Amino acid sequence: MAKLALGSHVSTENPIETAEKLGLDHIQVFLADPQSWKGNDFPHPDGAEGLKAQAEKAKIGIYVHARYIINVATSNNKVRIPSRKILQADVDAAALVGAKGVIVHGGHVTADDEPELGVANWVKAINQLDMKVPVFIENTAGGKFSMARRLESIARLWDAVGQTGVGFCLDTCHAHAGGIDQETLSETILKTTGRIDLVHCNNSRDVFDSGADRHANLDSGTMDLEILINNLKVANAPIVLETPYENIEADLKILRDANL
Repeated sequence: MAKLALGSHVSTENPIETAEKLGLDHIQVFLADPQSWKGNDFPHPDGAEGLKAQAEKAKIGIYVHARYIINVATSNNKVRIPSRKILQADVDAAALVGAKGVIVHGGHVTADDEPELGVANWVKAINQLDMKVPVFIENTAGGKFSMARRLESIARLWDAVGQTGVGFCLDTCHAHAGGIDQETLSETILKTTGRIDLVHCNNSRDVFDSGADRHANLDSGTMDLEILINNLKVANAPIVLETPYENIEADLKILRDANL
């Protein structure tokens, strides 16, 4: 069994049963349609309480991925204000199921905005957030005006939010597509943020600095597998696979065989 806790993003259809079948330490799920502003939905007939009890009985941890539509950095009030509310809703829902953390994308500003505005909006969002469970900001793959794509953008954001209690989720595919050097990825992120709380372990279908968020299975992408494994060891954080699910068992075997 791997020393680092291993998990996968799974469907909301019988997520705990899936985790047990695959021998996972934890799962990652959505508790709402990731493209919807509507309320949360708990994948268990007895709702949040039932999911929490089932996970605890099976000793399966839960991470919750916040909705993709959330963008607390933008200057657009029609997006920023509901994004804060939906992030709070996802954190509240995660607390009800006993989640270990909520992962949220860094978001972006518009072409007309200075990046400092996005940073300030992030600080306001965090200050207003009732962080009932840990919240991890995830680096993203594309966009010229992203808050957490380029290393310099991550550093700028972390200078402002690093003391607020938020964590960092490193997505390996996003870093590759976002143009961050893979040879020293985890070491560089640790120097920049002081922490890696979770790793989204994915290979990339597309080439370095492509800006394309297209995950690939560990042995079939454009990233060097040996370097990827080394970054996992340096990060020394729980791992969530977000690779194409049809080959998830092969990906798990690679990680278990790597003696992480």
